[in-house]
Amino acid sequence: MAETIAAIKKKFEAADIQNWEELQQEYSSDARQGVQKMLEKYKKQQQKYEQELLRTEKMKEFEYKYQEYPYICGIDEVGRGPLAGPVVAGAVILPKDENILYLNDSKQLSEKKREELYDVIVEKAVAVGIGVVPPARIDEINILQATYEAMRIAIGKLSVKPDLLLNDAVTIPGVDIKQVGIIKGDARSVSIAAASIVAKVTRDRMMVEYDKMYPEYYFASNKGYGSKAHTEVLKEIGHCAIHRSSFLGKILG
Repeated sequence: MAETIAAIKKKFEAADIQNWEELQQEYSSDARQGVQKMLEKYKKQQQKYEQELLRTEKMKEFEYKYQEYPYICGIDEVGRGPLAGPVVAGAVILPKDENILYLNDSKQLSEKKREELYDVIVEKAVAVGIGVVPPARIDEINILQATYEAMRIAIGKLSVKPDLLLNDAVTIPGVDIKQVGIIKGDARSVSIAAASIVAKVTRDRMMVEYDKMYPEYYFASNKGYGSKAHTEVLKEIGHCAIHRSSFLGKILG
């Protein structure tokens, strides 16, 4: 008696995706339409997986280029442009023998995917550091210097000292570690992409909490950026404690 389609499906679901090809061959001669449709579905999923493996491998270009450095740390920031909330930097040292798929510029990923990857990164990383600089400090020293400060804080919070920093397009002053700035680095380096995701998820979660304190500004949805609803409220009732006063001149006059 032939295996049921449900039983074959269970085999695919139980197997690692790397072993699907063997199952494809095993059931390729099964002429049942339901089996063939299922095999085609899993074949497409496997092709997407293989494409992602290639894309991820390409994003290791700089990690391979500087592989003589034992601990390579990706650095990125989130929150330079918003009217409210902190600027947050992430610093991530990934293990060289680990392949984390779907890493990318955090802005290219859905919120759900960022949250999933955040958990994977925190679990598998050699070290993760997060730097947060609040709005008052941004107003005091300007956003560029605040960004550098957040990056230095993130590096300082790593449990392992990195031998090399891969930065998203900047050189951080006041850091005595070799640095490599990479234009659009969060889309070209797995280490910087991981840092981008950590920073983005951390800051977004903070803004959701701020929304509970200041619901009238819609921080949970706008994350402090100057959306139409946000700027209209600013004009109507003014700013709150987490707004960056130095960013509000053109809006409030």
